[in-house]
Amino acid sequence: MRGISRWSRLVAVSAAAVVCATGLTSPAVAYGPGDGQGATPGPSGNTDGNGTISATAGAVVYDRDNNGSGPSTGPVTSTSTWTPPACYYAPMFTSEELQKKLEPVWEAGSTGSEWDSTQRNRFVNGKPYKDFNKDKADKGYFWGSYVTEGREGDPGALDCTKDYFWVDTGAPPPADIPEAVTVKVLADLAYAAIRVPSTKVTLAPAGPTKVNLPTWAWLDSAQFKPVSVTASVPVLGMQATTVAEPQSLRIEPGTADAQVYPASGVCTFVNGRIGEPYATGKAGRTPPCGVKYLRSSGDGSYPLRATITWKIHWTGTGVNAPQALPDGEFGAEQAVVVQEIQAVNR
Repeated sequence: MRGISRWSRLVAVSAAAVVCATGLTSPAVAYGPGDGQGATPGPSGNTDGNGTISATAGAVVYDRDNNGSGPSTGPVTSTSTWTPPACYYAPMFTSEELQKKLEPVWEAGSTGSEWDSTQRNRFVNGKPYKDFNKDKADKGYFWGSYVTEGREGDPGALDCTKDYFWVDTGAPPPADIPEAVTVKVLADLAYAAIRVPSTKVTLAPAGPTKVNLPTWAWLDSAQFKPVSVTASVPVLGMQATTVAEPQSLRIEPGTADAQVYPASGVCTFVNGRIGEPYATGKAGRTPPCGVKYLRSSGDGSYPLRATITWKIHWTGTGVNAPQALPDGEFGAEQAVVVQEIQAVNR
């Protein structure tokens, strides 16, 4: 394992040098073989913002043109224990590219003769690949491990430890590698890339809320519309689109001394809108979505939390019928000042 550690340190330094020199960005961190540590400059892909996608061989690329945007957006969190994969395997190098990557490392001798010999046997001496599989150079790719963007610090990011392996174009990845990219894995990766708007609700009547006075809550329907991300591997002709649609709003008033409307605290979307805007003359009515505070917040405020639940599904290459993924949530807190109603005695 010492050889693996030295390898990791070396490829990390090499990656930093390449990124600094070229200014490249990548949709995922590509790991060197062995322990999943040490970033290497794997293939990259980008969109120009107008729907045109460019990519070099191998990497998963994302089309975010229909994703949520702006400073208040954030990722959804699964409502179950399921999470998108923290790492995965996908095409990374052609035969020539892998040779150019590994031979300088072996020649440097910094990874140790034993490790270098093992690597030469694997990729040059036919155990199992001869001369980097150059006789099949135009018929497939060496696959390697990537870390899902935003998951670099997760323990699961270190789970993909298999060394580079060859997959013929059009052939399925090895069955014993569950993290190998498939259409479903692309859908899961697109889920991780979904961004939705923050959930600050409008409260009325305007100004500080009063004790025992029903407060109406609603959301600007223009902000809450379906969003989607498409993840693809161009060299495999494989893609998946994951769509998130707003489903409901859950209100948590920030204190037990409150009553929510409806009693469940969950307001559903009706005709693309949550709740109903307050208007003059509605003060005596029960709001379809809202809260009534039963006690003053004193000199402070209550942290009302509003959380949107998003229904999520995907379609992709060879999968035309929408397939369900776990619901996702994204919420935010806002301070609510609650005052006692002042009575004037004459």
